[in-house]
Amino acid sequence: MGKQRKIGIYSGSFNPIHIGHLALANWLAEYTDLEEIWFVVSPQNPFKQQQTLMPDEFRLQLVREAIGDYPRFRVCDVELRLPRPSYTIDTLAALSAHHGDCEFHLIIGSDNWAHFGGWKKAGEILASYHLVIYPRPGYPMPEVAPTSTIRLIQAPVLEISSSFIRTAIAEGKDIRFFLPESIWKYGEQMGTWMQELSPRLHV
Repeated sequence: MGKQRKIGIYSGSFNPIHIGHLALANWLAEYTDLEEIWFVVSPQNPFKQQQTLMPDEFRLQLVREAIGDYPRFRVCDVELRLPRPSYTIDTLAALSAHHGDCEFHLIIGSDNWAHFGGWKKAGEILASYHLVIYPRPGYPMPEVAPTSTIRLIQAPVLEISSSFIRTAIAEGKDIRFFLPESIWKYGEQMGTWMQELSPRLHV
């Protein structure tokens, strides 16, 4: 087997994708040795049972539009084709089975690392894959010695959340500069979904 390509796995609901997601992925693509960043669009998060999600295909379309033709970004729907609820270890195993030429690096925030011990087969993830941990507001970077499989990176911190975006869209706010220009044209459609989901919009 030849040299494996280093692929960053950036998994999330992207509900919707916004400039914070893209800025982090852009930084990782340009300032680390990751050759590509794959945006893995997730179904229901098992830790967020009351999460309000727009339809899977719509969120996929928004990610496709957002990343455009940037050659080092790719949208991935693997989690939408796996049994639910979706677990990261299953995602990584499925990707590894179909992409033997790739070395996968799971990208998580310091907030997710704080709860990583509760993830399904957390030890197996650490033993078999690479982790890239980036800072998140309110969660200090972990005090772990970087190893060959755990990397701490000091990416810029942008305090933008999808829940803020959803609420703003539902309220009819013009927040075009928080979203990629390519998906702002879907603002009215997103607003329709947000109005329908508004009883649980605070989630």
